[in-house]
Amino acid sequence: MEDLHILQLVVSILLFFILFAGIGFLLNMVLRLTWIMAVIYPIVVLFIVNQEPYGRFFTEPGQAFSLLFERVASLHFADIVILISGFLGAIAAGIIMKLLRKAGYQMF
Repeated sequence: MEDLHILQLVVSILLFFILFAGIGFLLNMVLRLTWIMAVIYPIVVLFIVNQEPYGRFFTEPGQAFSLLFERVASLHFADIVILISGFLGAIAAGIIMKLLRKAGYQMF
């Protein structure tokens, strides 16, 4: 596996933060559920990390889930930092929504 350049890491962190903050912001405007993206984010991470066909989760759930959790446990430090930045973006979207509602913006 190639080494991750520090610039690639910084850009990836910013992209994940902004991407999931934006998705959380939009989901909140549509569904009016403040923390929806923070709740959905762990499921999204599992979809990102998964390499098994989704049908195996129904035909062989024990083996498929154990392989998935082994894959999550074997992530590199840089990957974990990038995924955590996405989660922080989802939380930031919820905090921003709370602040906007407190400031009187009812559409949020």
